[in-house]
Amino acid sequence: MNKLVTALTVIGLCTLPLISHAAYKEITVSNGGAITGKVTLAGKDYAPKKYRVVKDDAVCSEGTREIDFVRVVNGSLQDVVVYLDKVKEGKAFPAEVGDGIAVQEACYFKPFLGVMRNKAKFVSVNKDPVLHNIHTYELLGRVKKTVFNISQPDQNTISKTVNLKKGAAMKIECDAHDFMHAYTFVAKNPYFAVVKEDGSFSIDNVPAGEYIIKAWHGFLKDQKAKVKVEAGGSVTVDFAFKGRR
Repeated sequence: MNKLVTALTVIGLCTLPLISHAAYKEITVSNGGAITGKVTLAGKDYAPKKYRVVKDDAVCSEGTREIDFVRVVNGSLQDVVVYLDKVKEGKAFPAEVGDGIAVQEACYFKPFLGVMRNKAKFVSVNKDPVLHNIHTYELLGRVKKTVFNISQPDQNTISKTVNLKKGAAMKIECDAHDFMHAYTFVAKNPYFAVVKEDGSFSIDNVPAGEYIIKAWHGFLKDQKAKVKVEAGGSVTVDFAFKGRR
């Protein structure tokens, strides 16, 4: 009898549904608050990284290619996305935030920083008359985990669904040309903002409550803070990334 009970218990456990992360729920937000702030770089700026162009120079141009992974304008750090982490429900996604895109032209990825919605399509467009290989990575701190890696013939378009489990963004590279780099922020909720040229950002219509707010940059270590949003109120959160020593 005990053996039968044990067997039935094991079967029951095996048939339990797997625990999954609940999807973001869009609701009507009443009297939401706002979060504003500015993102700066404290310390010395990083010099652009130089790459030698050793193939397809008729398309990619000859000589060297400089990639400025840390762009700073008057002390304000560029290419940063500020977002609220693990928000379960709130305002609707903006209509313009959906599929992501990377256009390969003259051996550049455009845009350098894109935004897409998680579980949407990522569209890669090759306008060059040469073969590229699009390799996307989920960024997990200093670790890169391949999302997809596809050889892309000249003047061709491919589309893949992106579903990041833990990371907030992807790094985009071309295995055929090591000087091609770009990033895509993958939004799991609509409470995010790409910083403006002056480093400022604003996130509105936030339900009252306490949140973890993060500032993501593709090259520098992410920053985070706790923030409390009052109904109908406004709160300021600034981030200062560390420059090189």
